[in-house]
Amino acid sequence: MPELPEVETVRRGLNRVTLHQAIVGGEVLLARTVAHPPSADAFWAGLRQTHLVEWQRRGKYLLGQLANEADQPAGYLGVHLRMTGQLLWVDPTEPVQTHCRVRLFLEGNRELRYVDQRTFGRLWWVPPGQDPASVMTGLQSLGPEPFDDAFSPAYLKERLARSQRPIKNALLDQALVAGIGNIYADEALFLSGLRPTTLAHSISLPRLKKLHQAIRDVLTTSIESGGTTFSDYRDIYGTNGNYGGVAWVYDREGQPCRACQSPIHRLKLAGRSAHYCHQCQR
Repeated sequence: MPELPEVETVRRGLNRVTLHQAIVGGEVLLARTVAHPPSADAFWAGLRQTHLVEWQRRGKYLLGQLANEADQPAGYLGVHLRMTGQLLWVDPTEPVQTHCRVRLFLEGNRELRYVDQRTFGRLWWVPPGQDPASVMTGLQSLGPEPFDDAFSPAYLKERLARSQRPIKNALLDQALVAGIGNIYADEALFLSGLRPTTLAHSISLPRLKKLHQAIRDVLTTSIESGGTTFSDYRDIYGTNGNYGGVAWVYDREGQPCRACQSPIHRLKLAGRSAHYCHQCQR
């Protein structure tokens, strides 16, 4: 699943190419991809002849702020890529991908396509005057962004003080911190020297300070690399990310640790894989 760096990479790409161009039409090829409104006709009625002012990100969600022809607010276009979703900026003459679910036609003869093999992703039109969280209900439970001031070592200490979960599981909880998934939890735990099985409540404040900095460092590095290459992630031009080639532990089971040369181990925690170095992480 795309995590914060991948979604942020898509957001930045969309802000470079899609702004201030009228949405002149479109096509919904799979009805259930549109989560709101309940019909494709209502979805297009909300979007038609609006233009995108800015794309924002909240956790793993994308929010495209819309304006009408008079530059008055016209709501939001919301997107969640989920497991296999892609937003691709293409020439309309390009053959439609097998798993294309929604097409947006923009003036200037360009097209934004939503492609999703496993069909878990969703799109929303949020009417003007409504809080996006009232329509995109997943936004309601998100914790602070990793780069916000509200996300601090003291915040982590307070939130984890009574947690009996392994720290890896805690980091995957979007109510604790928004946007982190399996890849960057593994990477941040390696950089902070914590094993994924360490119980969250047992971690001292000095070690939480290291974890806090490691989370920000690994996310920054991955954003600069355009995200991590995996089977379905692409940026808006269809290009893979570059972070995977320099990952410390993620998806490197049996390979030598880049720091100490010990083999990387993998275990299962709550049904998810966790990768770690038994020498570097304690």
